[in-house]
Amino acid sequence: MTPASPEIERSLVQDFFERHPEEAADHLEISTPSEVAEALSQVAPETATEVFRRLSPAKALDILVGIDLDRGRELIRNLDPPQAGALLGGLDTPRCDDLLAGLARAEARELHALMQHPTGSAGRLMDPRITVFRPDMKVEEALERLRSIRQRRRVLDPLIVDSDGRLSGTVPIQEVVLAESETTLLSLVKGLPVAVSAFTTREEIVETMERHKLTSIPVVDYDNKPLGIIRLNEMVSAVEEELSADLVSITGASKEERALSKVSFAIRKRLPWLQINLATAFLAAAVVGLFEDTISRFTALAVLLPVVAGQSGNTGAQALAVVLRGLALREITLRHWPQVVTKEFAAGLVNGLGIALVTCVGVYVWSGSPGLVFVIGLAMVVSMAIAGVAGAMIPVLLARMGQDPAQSSSIVLTTVTDVFGFFSFLGLATVFSSLL
Repeated sequence: MTPASPEIERSLVQDFFERHPEEAADHLEISTPSEVAEALSQVAPETATEVFRRLSPAKALDILVGIDLDRGRELIRNLDPPQAGALLGGLDTPRCDDLLAGLARAEARELHALMQHPTGSAGRLMDPRITVFRPDMKVEEALERLRSIRQRRRVLDPLIVDSDGRLSGTVPIQEVVLAESETTLLSLVKGLPVAVSAFTTREEIVETMERHKLTSIPVVDYDNKPLGIIRLNEMVSAVEEELSADLVSITGASKEERALSKVSFAIRKRLPWLQINLATAFLAAAVVGLFEDTISRFTALAVLLPVVAGQSGNTGAQALAVVLRGLALREITLRHWPQVVTKEFAAGLVNGLGIALVTCVGVYVWSGSPGLVFVIGLAMVVSMAIAGVAGAMIPVLLARMGQDPAQSSSIVLTTVTDVFGFFSFLGLATVFSSLL
């Protein structure tokens, strides 16, 4: 038999793609990127786009990497802007820049804006290389598709999309494996799909996944079309990284600094906060200066001053750590601040009483002065209660002001606990100086 001429072959491909774009997309899903690029190059740009938009994002990304730049720009230009932005965001920077370079300036600017998502949002955390399945696809066909991609990416819960590419539901991979071969994927979908938008915050993602007991969650655009997927293990890694960054920033160091960062970088990031810390230290020193006469009369106060300040500082640091962790893991929100402050005040008060009791015994054995015992005991209770409130309030206030609640909280806290610790101890000693 005489082989068909290239013109006849292109005509047949064009006709098939025009009449059956979904079937064509399903066929291309199991083809190599080079084969897909060759097939798309044989049809009109509008027809190629209709098939291309029905491909899974993973396959579409593979094609954009290998296809001719001019053809790739045509495909990008004809896609819905959100879908095009999501795909471009999944490419490496050089390839993305090459594709954008041939577009009109306004188009390139719009797509570049759509590629950007806020830090910590679903758009930043998602993996855009996802595979989608048709609702009428049988289990046997779905398993064949899964086998063809198992070396390239993980599929935990296959995403089912309708003829318009909108998310219809997800199916746990276990149910697909255990179902009869002739069962359709749509029959395995139970309930409405759970998904998040690209602008959903990390805290909301964690809450949604926890509430629905999910191992992965799809990210969709405004039209409910899948853009990517967030997996539980990757979500946990992101949260751990953020928590470790918060731990660094509490001390005034930069989140971007690493153990092997350049000395100049470390100095540039740390020195401003050290200067702020110096200013706050002078503030605390000024408080001590207010009671210079009292200290000169009762030198024992200078010896015991670090004891009060140290205990109040530790109390505040404990409250600060608990509140920061609660905010990061979304155990609490800003509306919980009255309960949090009340709890930390009560904890500081009771702990203060316990510490004061031991302190009073030690001070009495050392000094033999009932008046000094009374002053330091009362100061310990007051300063530790205030420190607990400060440790709870500082991150909440920073968050309400739109600032990072972890950024250098300890510097502010140290100032507050030192000032109130010194003021309560020396102020009470001045008031009750007749007892000393």
